[in-house]
Amino acid sequence: MRSARPTPLRDPSFRRSAALFRAFLREQQDPDHCYSLLARDAVNQVQRYVPLEGRVVVDIGGGSGHFAEEFRRRGAECFLFEPDRAELTPDGGKPPEGAVLADGYLLPLADGVADVCFSSNVLEHVDDPQTFLSEMVRVTRPGGLIYVSFTNWYSPWGGHEWAPWHYLGAERGRRRYERRTGRPAKHTVGENLFRVHIGTTLRQVRARGDVSVVSARARYWPLLPSLAPKVPVLREFTTWNLLLILRRCP
Repeated sequence: MRSARPTPLRDPSFRRSAALFRAFLREQQDPDHCYSLLARDAVNQVQRYVPLEGRVVVDIGGGSGHFAEEFRRRGAECFLFEPDRAELTPDGGKPPEGAVLADGYLLPLADGVADVCFSSNVLEHVDDPQTFLSEMVRVTRPGGLIYVSFTNWYSPWGGHEWAPWHYLGAERGRRRYERRTGRPAKHTVGENLFRVHIGTTLRQVRARGDVSVVSARARYWPLLPSLAPKVPVLREFTTWNLLLILRRCP
């Protein structure tokens, strides 16, 4: 018997956004709570479009396995592909169930094997987002769902741990973080963090002939989440994190 889960937070709602933001603020102190809550929220979003019982889900870049675990809890068969061994086992323990050490650019999967291809907050960490997206499309069956979210560069969190000082320049922001904390920054622009923009990504995705855009929305907004990505220039600062729901074309 599956354990009872907390009542889902209504999306969008101020209560949901506040709960996610509070968890995010304590991510360093309590990562398990933060990522478990985020996983429940993301899988709820997927479940709006796809009944998950018995479906095959591919999670690309899912780190220590919180998303994969939540998909399995909903009855899906989920496989995790992560290129960084340190992300798979942040505490040095055993890798998550069903995890494979693999690059998202070249997944060891046949074409069209997934009912759902899922990637949360990974796109800004890859040098070639379009190739990454193409690989997600390739492994998704016709009619299947693709969930991809990312933090864009001009978001208030665009510089990640050294935000918002990335607005003054990547190197300046990173050096300030290192002076303030006395430890090296995890992210370096051009190595494991890249300047991904909402307008560019939307134009590229909409120009593709192999997917249709089901939804483009601000992932965490409490009100009218589909509005922010529609306003050129302003969307680069206000959207914070873009969520794309795509459908693989037949």
